Parts: sequence; structure tokens; C-alpha cells
Amino acid sequence: MWSWFGGQSAQKRRDAPKEAILKLREQLDMLQKREKHLENQIVEQEAIAKKNVTTNKNAAKAALRRKKMHEKNLEQTQNQVMQLEQQVYSIETANINQETLYAMDSAGNAMKRMHTGLTMEKVDSMMETLREQQALADDIAQVITTTPFGEQVDDDELESELADLEQETIDERMLKTGTVPVSDQLNRLPAAANGELKGKAKQTEEEDEEAELEKLRAEMAMG
Repeated sequence: MWSWFGGQSAQKRRDAPKEAILKLREQLDMLQKREKHLENQIVEQEAIAKKNVTTNKNAAKAALRRKKMHEKNLEQTQNQVMQLEQQVYSIETANINQETLYAMDSAGNAMKRMHTGLTMEKVDSMMETLREQQALADDIAQVITTTPFGEQVDDDELESELADLEQETIDERMLKTGTVPVSDQLNRLPAAANGELKGKAKQTEEEDEEAELEKLRAEMAMG
């Protein structure tokens, strides 16, 4: 996008702020050491002046002069430190802005490469194809989940087969025992006849119970 972001010269321009910041920080380190030294000298000369203020005024004055000189140098050094710190801050801010622009330019170029050959018409066509395929997949899933597997068996056919099985069971019992169970006989009769036989069986059972009771009464009377 911008020509100054490309080539070897551009790389040098990108490295220049870092080199400048490095040199400024080295100078700052030296000035800060000088600042500390001057502060110590001021304290030392003040102590000498206090020591000789009553006994040796000339020595005390000389110490005060040296103190004033150190204070002046300290003020200059502190001003230099402030100037260098301001320069470091400015260069760092400018470098951050430059790196931000470079990152944005790289991102723009990357997006441009990704979008090469793409148009809104192609995108619309791709989305329409995706929608069609999704609809087809939904239809297939619907068919798969709703269509039963295999042929459905008729209930009447099942009932007929069940009756055949019951008849085979009864026939096997007849071959083994020579008799047909009453319950099986009743089950094999039509509903009306089946009900009539069950009624007669119940009546016979009641008559047998009455006869048994009469027999008991007679025995008790004889006793």
C-alpha cells in the first residue's frame, strides 16, 4: 500500500527508532549516575561546611562554594535527563504508531490476497449452492428417519399364524396324552358355543356341590 513499507531501506527505517531509543537510554543511564554522584557531593560539602562553620570559616565557605557548583551541575543534569526522557517517549510513541500502521498494512494486503478473484456474484452463488445442499441433506434425513425398514406385516396374517401355532400345540398334546384339555377344547370352539359349554360346566359344578352338601346333612342326621 505504502512504498515506504517495502524493501531493505524500509527495514532500516523501522530499525532506526529502536537504535535511537537504545542510545538515548544509554545516555540516560550515564546522566542518572552523574545525578546520584552530584547529590552525594552536595551532602558531603554541606557536612564539611557545618563542621567548620565555627572553627574555620574559610574552609566552610569553600565547602559552600563547591556545594553551590554541584547544585548547579545537578540542576543541569536533571534538565538533561528530563529532555532525554521526553525524547525517548516521543520516539517510542512514533515507533508504536509506525508499527501499528505496518500491521494494518499487512492485514490489508492479507485480506486483499484472500479476496482475490472473489466477487459478490460468486459469493451469492456459493451461498445459494450451500443452501440447496443443506436443504437436500435435510430432506434425506427426513426420509431416512420416517421411512420404515422392510415390508409391514398384516395383523390378520399374524392372527392366522398364531391360530396355527395353537392348533399345532393342541395336536402335540393329543398325541402325547390321547385327550384334549377342556380349556383347549373350549378355546377351539366358536364364541357362542364356548360360552354355552362354560355355562353348563359351571351348572354341573354347582349341582355337584349341592349333592355333596346333601350327603353331609344326611350323615349328620344319622349321627
